[in-house]
Amino acid sequence: MQKTSKLADRLVRIIEQFPKLSITVLGDLIADEFIYGEISRVSREAPVLILRHRERTVVPGGAGNAIYNLADLGVTVLPVGVIGDDEVGRMLLHAFRQKHISVSAIRRIKGRGTVTKTRVLAGTTHSPRQQVIRVDREPETPLDRPTVRDITFQARGYVRASDALLISDYGYGAATPEIFDNIRARASLNGIPVTLDSRFRTLAYNGITAATPNEAELEEVLGTRIGNDNARLMATGKAVMQKMKLQSLLVTRGKDGMVVFSRANKPVIIPIYGSDEVADVTGAGDTVIATYTAALAAGADPELAARLANYAGGIVVMKRGTATVTRAELLRAVMED
Repeated sequence: MQKTSKLADRLVRIIEQFPKLSITVLGDLIADEFIYGEISRVSREAPVLILRHRERTVVPGGAGNAIYNLADLGVTVLPVGVIGDDEVGRMLLHAFRQKHISVSAIRRIKGRGTVTKTRVLAGTTHSPRQQVIRVDREPETPLDRPTVRDITFQARGYVRASDALLISDYGYGAATPEIFDNIRARASLNGIPVTLDSRFRTLAYNGITAATPNEAELEEVLGTRIGNDNARLMATGKAVMQKMKLQSLLVTRGKDGMVVFSRANKPVIIPIYGSDEVADVTGAGDTVIATYTAALAAGADPELAARLANYAGGIVVMKRGTATVTRAELLRAVMED
């Protein structure tokens, strides 16, 4: 009991440091659009459902969700990225301003659409809504060189005043290994944690402190299959640690919790927090990296940071849609567990 109490005290002290932190987020800003409908009937035109439109919401996704999570944890967030000159882009800027998040380093590109992931959810009056289709709208051309230079310049200025840098790479060009290399070459990172969530090119980054892939992404990185083989999981994690020269690696495993690797200690398996009957996993990885980054920036060791990220992940998957965890919720989970 005493040991548990001491652990909780240490975690609480880390959370209490969050409002003192500034963290730069370099990443792909995405609009998560949710269209909710009530099932009316089957169409005569094709064997599909007709939905009566009930509601539409647009919230920050991708790097935007990591930014939102950091803000709700009390951290001062400095986002760097791009959006389109369109309706959903304006909605993202409005959402950030509502949370008092700086938007001065978010560049709006005329004639370009904001990356948008539209999820259509259907249900009846007395049943929960289920996702029936997702439509992704993505730019057809890469970012031009002036935009990339501007992103790099803005990020270099921010990291000098930050306690950590979070890179959220969804493959849309606002966060790339080349951009990070240019930031690292021309700006002193002063030993701050640099965390990475990259969907497709984790091993292409150099100079990263920590990465937070899920198990499927870890398998893809080394072209292996882990399944229920714990020995292979440990070997794969250690191989990525060595290849990238990481200080820590946090692997999320869904209902099987997490495992955290670090240079100084043996890997630690952390069971899932809360119920494994989740409501929605949309954006949970963004919540995990946001919490993990904030904890590392506050001085936590990888295991303590992973435990906090595990609490946050367990909370957010019980919420519908792209959601966040507040500092109050995180504190309450630590104290009640």
